[in-house]
Amino acid sequence: MRKLASRIGRFVGAWLLAGALAACGDARQAVALPAVEGLDTLVVPAEVTAGRAWEGVVEAVRQATLSAQTQGRVAEIRHDVDDRVAAGDLLVRLTAIEQQAAVDTARAQLRAADAAVAEADATWRRYDELSRQRHVSRAQLDQTRMLRDSAVAARDAARARLAESEQQVDYTAIRAPYAGVVVSREVEPGESVVVNQPLMTLFSPDALRIELSLPQSEAAHMLAQPRARITFADGRNVEAADVTVFPSADPGTHAVRVRVHLPPLEPAPRPGTTAKVAFPALAGTAYPTVPVSALVRRGEVNAVYVLVDGRLSLRQLRLGQRTDANVQVISGLHPGETIAADPVAAAQALIAARSAR
Repeated sequence: MRKLASRIGRFVGAWLLAGALAACGDARQAVALPAVEGLDTLVVPAEVTAGRAWEGVVEAVRQATLSAQTQGRVAEIRHDVDDRVAAGDLLVRLTAIEQQAAVDTARAQLRAADAAVAEADATWRRYDELSRQRHVSRAQLDQTRMLRDSAVAARDAARARLAESEQQVDYTAIRAPYAGVVVSREVEPGESVVVNQPLMTLFSPDALRIELSLPQSEAAHMLAQPRARITFADGRNVEAADVTVFPSADPGTHAVRVRVHLPPLEPAPRPGTTAKVAFPALAGTAYPTVPVSALVRRGEVNAVYVLVDGRLSLRQLRLGQRTDANVQVISGLHPGETIAADPVAAAQALIAARSAR
């Protein structure tokens, strides 16, 4: 037991020393340990991409938050979150008691205005006939004409009030402006709402895009070959339907916006999710990847055992994007280097090699 504890102590000491050197010095600097044999290894691959990639956020071209345009109480909710709706589908219905009462009042006022116009027009016609026979003065005829014109204006105002009242009734039925998917619902049945209060939000899955900021030197190459390929988190890869390079750069960062339109997809990616956008015009080499199982983790430090001339050394890494099986190495490794496939076996081989010295 004492011998085993001594071996473990030497291994821990080697680990701490390697971690200190990796953290304080160059990312490739590590402790040279004894030569080992019979260890499963793998060579870091060099992956060539179809173009340099940037990560962007999917956003909807058409996304609308539907708000109340009249006050009332929520009488009915027809659709909820994640429901697909067609253009014109009823989403929310509000009570329309006050609005319908206003319509009835406006219709009654319009009928009264129509009667007043008919009476004023008849009076003007009689006075016009009498004026031709010189039984009334010109001033009396002008007065009846003004009364008729005033009645016509009052009728037009009554018609406008009726149209406004009917529009308020229409506002109690909130319908989908286009086919889409409900993103959120902000109200519950029976809740009182006021004007401009949000009710629902929906987006069209047929019109999605990603906007990125590229350095101005990279954006210049994009003008000659405006193409892109998008990779989603679920592994799907699609060609962009269209790529637009903005004609001006940000004066502060000098970055140029690039808009990538997505083709129709089923299922459509959710707005707000991330995706990688690769541009063939900006060809380059991808970061090397290593298996997650080859990593050694100690707190926030990630490292691998690197084999050089038959000797293992522990090297700290800076990691990038991770999948279930592999992880990108941003710094610390280069394509063609050899690493230990099993860090536990590597640690045991180191203990055995040091004990044999």
